[in-house]
Amino acid sequence: MITRRDLIVAFAAMAVTASVSLLAQSKTKPLMRSCLFKWNSLKSVQTKTGERRDVFDAPTATLDRIECHVTTLNPGEAPHPAHQHPEEELLIVKEGSLEVMQNGRTNVVEAGGVIFEASNQPHGVRNAGIDRASYYVLKWFPPGLNTTKSQ
Repeated sequence: MITRRDLIVAFAAMAVTASVSLLAQSKTKPLMRSCLFKWNSLKSVQTKTGERRDVFDAPTATLDRIECHVTTLNPGEAPHPAHQHPEEELLIVKEGSLEVMQNGRTNVVEAGGVIFEASNQPHGVRNAGIDRASYYVLKWFPPGLNTTKSQ
């Protein structure tokens, strides 16, 4: 037989479950729809190696998350040490030239060049020129991708 105590425990569990569900939904970003981003409206934030402009970071209809930012590096600088991560990444060189390390091999890519970084493969970039270098970074996170830390 169901006791009064059983009912109280059941209702309390339902209330906690509903609260957690609502809290999780409130932290979920809305899906990004078709839109555009103007260069002059992107806020530039100074970094120790140059600057960064965040473009977007949101879920879409087919991805858990897609992120885009623009990094500008001062001559000789790298944004961070070589690393790897589970998400794939595309870099498009806007201006300047980058020294690109992928799996122990190094190449130079100039303005207009495109760099693809595969999942879980070591990679890194450094400004190889005498002027500042800027590049777009696009990362996508498909459903079910296990990301513990991403740079």
